[in-house]
Amino acid sequence: MSDISEIDKLNSICKAAKKKDRLSGKDLIALYEIFGKRFIRALEALKENRVKKYAFKPSGRDVWIVIGRERDYLVIPEAEFCTCDDFYFRVLDGKIHLCYHLIAHKIARHLDWYEQLEETDELHDTLMNEWKKATA
Repeated sequence: MSDISEIDKLNSICKAAKKKDRLSGKDLIALYEIFGKRFIRALEALKENRVKKYAFKPSGRDVWIVIGRERDYLVIPEAEFCTCDDFYFRVLDGKIHLCYHLIAHKIARHLDWYEQLEETDELHDTLMNEWKKATA
């Protein structure tokens, strides 16, 4: 299966799940077959409510974060980008197309399985600087 079809398949499963408002057993099996351990980690992140959407007021800017093992990771859905090491070392090298943070985000966004937090614009730059830091 090519990298592009991984994303297409994930998007297709997410869209169908949104209509049903759930992931079926068949969906879970298909996602595991496509992503393996990355899907298991994404599912854990979803179950543990580690996908967050920060809404900054009054600007209306939204920022997506997935809380990982080491720290919080910034996810930029439009670019299919994540600040995790897996993204830098495996996605950019073409070994995989999506890290588990991006998989969790896509599922969370389609099924509304995320926590929305509101912050003031004054905190935006401080939080973004923290989220963009490289792993120590």
